Amino acid sequence: SNCVPATTPAPSPTSIGGSAPLTWGFSAGRGSLSYIYQKRWVKLDADYLRYFDSEKDTYSKGLIPVSSISRVSSIGDQKFEVVTNNRNFVFRAENDADRNQWIRTLQQIAEERKSKAPERTSMSFATDSATEPADKSGFLELRGFKHKLFVVVVGDKVFLYKNAEDYRLGIGITYIEMNVGNVKEVDRRGFDLTTPYRIFSFSADTEQEKEEWVEAMQQSIAEALSNSEVAERIWAAESNRFCADCGSPKPDWASINLCVVICKRCAGEHRGLGPGITKVRSLKMDRKVWTEELIEALCAAVTTSDLAETQALLFCGASVTCDTGDPQCPTPLALAERSGQRLQMEFLLHNKTSEPPRLEMVCSEEKHYSVHLPSITHNGFLYKTPSMVKPITERKGPEEFSRRWCTLQDGVLSYYENDRNTVPNGEIRVEEIVCLVNNPLHAHGFESTFEVYTEADRLYLFGLESPDSAREWLKSIAKSFVHPCAEELVALDFERLGRLHYKGGLTLERAQEGWFALVGSTLHVCSEDGRRQEPLQLRKLQELSIQGDHEVLVLVERRRTLYIQGERKLDFLGWVHAIQKAAGSAGDTLSEQQLTESDVPLLVDRCIDYITQCGLTSEGIYRKSGQNSKTTSLLEVLQRDARRVCLKEGEHQVDDVANTLKRFFRDLGDGLFTRRWAPDWLWATALEDEEAKIGKYRQLLAALPPVNRATLKALINHLFRVQCFSGENQMNTHNLAIVFGPTLFQTDGKDYKAGRVVEDLISHYVEIFNVNDQEMKKQQDEITAIMKMREASSSGTQQAGDFICTVYLEEKKTETEQHVKIPATMTAEELTFEILDRRKIVMKEKDYWSCFEVNEREEAERPLHYSEKVLPILHCLGTDSYLVVKKQMSMENMLIYLASRVGDCKHGMMKFREERNLLGLGLSTGFHDRYFILNHSWLRLYKEVRSHKPEKEWPVRNLKVYLGVKKKLRPPTCWGFTVFYENEKHEKQQWYLCCDTQADLREWFATFLQVQNGGALWPSERPKMRVARPQQDARLGNISLIPLRGNESEMRNSVAAFATDPLTLLRNV
Repeated sequence: SNCVPATTPAPSPTSIGGSAPLTWGFSAGRGSLSYIYQKRWVKLDADYLRYFDSEKDTYSKGLIPVSSISRVSSIGDQKFEVVTNNRNFVFRAENDADRNQWIRTLQQIAEERKSKAPERTSMSFATDSATEPADKSGFLELRGFKHKLFVVVVGDKVFLYKNAEDYRLGIGITYIEMNVGNVKEVDRRGFDLTTPYRIFSFSADTEQEKEEWVEAMQQSIAEALSNSEVAERIWAAESNRFCADCGSPKPDWASINLCVVICKRCAGEHRGLGPGITKVRSLKMDRKVWTEELIEALCAAVTTSDLAETQALLFCGASVTCDTGDPQCPTPLALAERSGQRLQMEFLLHNKTSEPPRLEMVCSEEKHYSVHLPSITHNGFLYKTPSMVKPITERKGPEEFSRRWCTLQDGVLSYYENDRNTVPNGEIRVEEIVCLVNNPLHAHGFESTFEVYTEADRLYLFGLESPDSAREWLKSIAKSFVHPCAEELVALDFERLGRLHYKGGLTLERAQEGWFALVGSTLHVCSEDGRRQEPLQLRKLQELSIQGDHEVLVLVERRRTLYIQGERKLDFLGWVHAIQKAAGSAGDTLSEQQLTESDVPLLVDRCIDYITQCGLTSEGIYRKSGQNSKTTSLLEVLQRDARRVCLKEGEHQVDDVANTLKRFFRDLGDGLFTRRWAPDWLWATALEDEEAKIGKYRQLLAALPPVNRATLKALINHLFRVQCFSGENQMNTHNLAIVFGPTLFQTDGKDYKAGRVVEDLISHYVEIFNVNDQEMKKQQDEITAIMKMREASSSGTQQAGDFICTVYLEEKKTETEQHVKIPATMTAEELTFEILDRRKIVMKEKDYWSCFEVNEREEAERPLHYSEKVLPILHCLGTDSYLVVKKQMSMENMLIYLASRVGDCKHGMMKFREERNLLGLGLSTGFHDRYFILNHSWLRLYKEVRSHKPEKEWPVRNLKVYLGVKKKLRPPTCWGFTVFYENEKHEKQQWYLCCDTQADLREWFATFLQVQNGGALWPSERPKMRVARPQQDARLGNISLIPLRGNESEMRNSVAAFATDPLTLLRNV
């Protein structure tokens, strides 16, 4: 900013003049009026000339846009005049020198603005106002002002004007930068905009209007706080500093398939063309879409000849999916990939679904786009609410809907005041629709309602009195916006239908667009190439979670994992809630529960597993009652989402879990045997011939629904196992039948036939359920293993806390694996000796054998310090990690470096990249040069060598440093680290560092190891004989007691459980 001094060399207030009756402001004409001057502090920057009461004030008393200044001239007596399009302002400085400096500065800035201002196009404002299009404008009361002010929300600022006329002229009071603002609702009509310098207390006319203002200001704050890194990098190219359409400076939007940057105003025009022509994204807020390749494409579009040629061909009508004639690379995209043309690939990917331009013969020789629109038509009256930008959380009453005549024609859904009007109140282009939702009956004030979501993150709610009419509208809209490759999804009785970006299968390198339909608890998926995938049974998911700052929904089945990306916030939140609800238990029948892969309710499976591990020998199991309150609480948690519940010994009592299982079966809506077939099961007990009775049981078993049949088999299998330990638990077949008969048949216990059915099922378990020899042998092995472990535990030969883990020698192969018992005190050095001794490998003097933790997913490894305890590492190992013993080739060089250096501090430049999204779906920030200092306590990051204050710092003790960086990140060098950080709140971060040379890598890594382990990297003297440890129990063979499948939490839980009770072995026999 420029502040001209009035009378002294130091900046001081300047004088401002106005017309006679005003204390500040302007004159409408020169005339002969005398002027009254008041002291004001005046600031001039590139955009505004502002005046303040004093130099300490943050918010001005008035502002004049520099773009509106047409002339600046001297009028004598230290005065000068600023002439705008509509008003004249007279200023007086302390002396002629100050006045002349003001005039020169104002003239220079005004001329610069004029020279950069392009000629106005048809897409420019019709007025001469230089202001941006407003996001929200209108009158509000502001505490401290007698009259209402005209308030305008524009981008990341809020402007205050005296009236609408001043807004049109651009003459304002002040503006508020929203990067320091916070909005808070105060009462029914009032809200506060709080900044560190002042609180602005506004009041709207109605409660609805207040909510709209609050929402507009919150969006302005979000834009102000958005990441400008992408915008700055793209603006670095001179051609990207102005809007490609109208020439406005600093355009913060872009068409990612046309590779041009545009201003906010022109972005609205582009949206009107539809995503088939131009895909509009924000440079500041749509962080997930801006990959390194896309940023480079925008920066290099005008300088890279091959990319420019591709753009020219595509815009002339060439097809992205045309046949190349090469069977190995059938499309241009495949050719670009084979040739390593990353920018070409990115450009072709973003134009894969673009509408090709059609060249038509018209009067002039101009070429126009002709978009192929669907031919679906439909019309009728609908009830409609105003569009929304937030999810619907409350029921909408009939009074909130308005009756509108709606038509679906030529790819546009239009709504009119009535069926006689020709001008619509509004319209929705079908190509902008991203999701269609069929709400449950009576969800709102009308019997049937449906929701329409658009790319602009807006939600439209429609209602009808007739469900049949609603279905017709839904089918018509679905057919008009769903791509032909997914038209079979339209025929489904869907609850939610739309398009989302996802990763899955073998295409994890990049996200692809797919069509999704939710029908009950089944999610149907159709990929962008038209292939319909096997539907996901949501109640059978092994994992359902949200990762990456609520941007990715992860669905894990037994055979595949799907990552659904939240490209748009509004419809993604709807999908998340709908999928979470569909994946949970929906009622009190077996088929409505969360299920395992084998169709057994997850609740039943969890309880049976826990009792198998911890309660088979518990005296009176299932006969003793647990605490009623704990049983009720546990049952509620399991029924809400059994997938998230992990039953642990110590936290849950065996009798409470057993009681929970019994209560679940007693409270089942239709019972385990079903009301239809339960009488037949009871009647079968009267048959005297055993073979006839078993045959009848098998016949009735086949008649049960699949889920009931699978659940009954799992339960009887469990009870068969329980009675095998009747010598310890006192629960033989008869006693179990007495307990479970009335429970499963939901009787009062007086009918002995219920118990007889259960007793028969346990006694004839093998015959009735067709258990083959292999299944029976597995069950007998499990029982034998439990008995052996019990004997070992009672005799004291099994050491508490010992685990058997698979460790590899030199590389991960079946022939190199060793199963080692890991006591709680074993160190990495002792484990290394154990493996080498088994293979009879003699360690030579310069052989630096070490134990490594290898993380396959991150493509990185970490040599364990020789004194590091192995057992805690096993607790944290994921399914994609393992231990391997091999030579540490760089150890000698690291020891030489540490012996020769002075001090324990290391500093220098490294290339840094922060992982903001663990699934790789978010913004790729790339690698940037940063200056690092590592001492015995902290690792500090500085933007550059000259920086005094670190951008980030981390305590060294909380860092885990791995050698290697995964290739998909395209590291700039092959000498890199992957670093994990976890603070005291268990919040995790991950980032990557790359060095310029291998020597740098060794030096940094040696310093990390030294400061984290108290100085010693290698034992000064290797023991000639290692400490003798108890020999491995031969009875255990090579069984791994740590599960090699399942997710990370399951592995940790298994390890922790086994530390307390050796029965955990049973799960892996």
